[in-house]
Amino acid sequence: MSLLPLLATGAGALLLDVLLGEPKRAHPLVGFGRWAQWLADHLYRDHRAAGVLAWALAVLPWVGVAAVVQWALWRWSPWAAAAWAALALYAAIGLRSLGEHAQAVASALARHDLPAAREAVGRIVSRDTGALDARQVAAAATESVLENGSDAVFAALFWGLLLGAPGAVLYRLSNILDAMWGYRTPRYLRFGWAAARIDDVLNWIPARLTALTYALLGATAPALRCWRTQAPTWKSPNAGPVMAAGAGALRVQLGGPAPYHGQWQARPALGEGAPASADTVRRAVWLVRGGAALWCAALAVACLGGTT
Repeated sequence: MSLLPLLATGAGALLLDVLLGEPKRAHPLVGFGRWAQWLADHLYRDHRAAGVLAWALAVLPWVGVAAVVQWALWRWSPWAAAAWAALALYAAIGLRSLGEHAQAVASALARHDLPAAREAVGRIVSRDTGALDARQVAAAATESVLENGSDAVFAALFWGLLLGAPGAVLYRLSNILDAMWGYRTPRYLRFGWAAARIDDVLNWIPARLTALTYALLGATAPALRCWRTQAPTWKSPNAGPVMAAGAGALRVQLGGPAPYHGQWQARPALGEGAPASADTVRRAVWLVRGGAALWCAALAVACLGGTT
């Protein structure tokens, strides 16, 4: 079977993202967030079964709709199915948005406007930004770009290319529920267990492909070394490889203590080399963009190989 519709799906979704960015009005993921919150308000119980039921009701109906539409379009034309998958994948990725948020931080740092830099980075990280100095702001933004490059770009591409529209919908909605319910707090420790574990499973392969992508496009030897030695020290099984390899690829120091909820929490060091700066944030964005281009180029080569 030709891989050209698959290439059209990935390239089409990225092109739509570059040209249009995130929808400014009526974003479907905003509506999903409201639906998920309604379910949590009405189904919450302090045990795992309730969380499993809420996850299933939140995600599976939309995956089913995406699958039925793709099946119907595929019977008509593979190209129509590819167009549908590209639209779904476009809604799932956030490459342009990631770059815009990161550029706001880098620009504020470059003009030495620390209050503006703290405000900008506060839109993309969950830590207390008011306590951060310029280097810590740059490090926080760089970490966010590297991790969200995996979550909002490469993992969405992986599942969208593998399973089409249903894969893109499944991944993105699962990722949102992890962000909403996957906290290890007294309220969500059991109710959010399913959301957190499913997101871990869906991200396991994409995270390691992302780490490899960063290593190939950056300083390869340091990236692989940091991945091997530092990733196991990170509490997240997927963020560890991504951020360790990304920090090594950029030859920058990340990780270390960070403030959350009014207290500084110890975190392992990541990477090696120079402290983070405005330039580091920009290079992290280019690493993610270069990775997306590399994935499309790899698909194009596979298509050429399949036609010879």
